[in-house]
Amino acid sequence: QVQLVESGGGLVQAGGSLRLSCTASGRVFQLYALGWFRQGPGDARELVAGVNKDGKTNYGDFVKGRFTISRDNTMTTIVLQMNSLKPEDTGVYYCGAYTYGRATYDSWGQGTQVTVSS
Repeated sequence: QVQLVESGGGLVQAGGSLRLSCTASGRVFQLYALGWFRQGPGDARELVAGVNKDGKTNYGDFVKGRFTISRDNTMTTIVLQMNSLKPEDTGVYYCGAYTYGRATYDSWGQGTQVTVSS
């Protein structure tokens, strides 16, 4: 019962930057972490970056220090700053919510397209 609304994404040239935002609503008291995932083969989603209520962050290996995730003080909004973008970063990015009740990422945004041209 957490709803996620995403914004950002778009078309950018290699080496450029984009900023993705995600805002949670509904039963936000159940939130433990919010993160960004990229759609992978077979509809699998790989972690790009996540942050929990204590401010601990973790990043997927493929971002290699290029991306930074941050949160607001209510833990309802996260921002992913994507720098030095590469064509291989192209894909659909989803915001996900990890809740105490389900102990997993079980709520998702609709996805936003990121396209990086050569």
